[in-house]
Amino acid sequence: MAEDLKDTIRENAQGPKRAQGDSGSVEQHDLKDQIEADRYLSSKEAAKKGLGVRMTKVAPPGAV
Repeated sequence: MAEDLKDTIRENAQGPKRAQGDSGSVEQHDLKDQIEADRYLSSKEAAKKGLGVRMTKVAPPGAV
């Protein structure tokens, strides 16, 4: 999935932002929006791996 998204962003960056022809016109999302979407999806994927912050309370032995 990540490779497909990287390839899509790369292809969109190389192509035109807007294209117009006889059948109509097409406009892509801004490159900035595509990069933000990639970062968002990457952060969601990283959160699935369980590398988040864990809060624990440590009590030394013999403490009351």
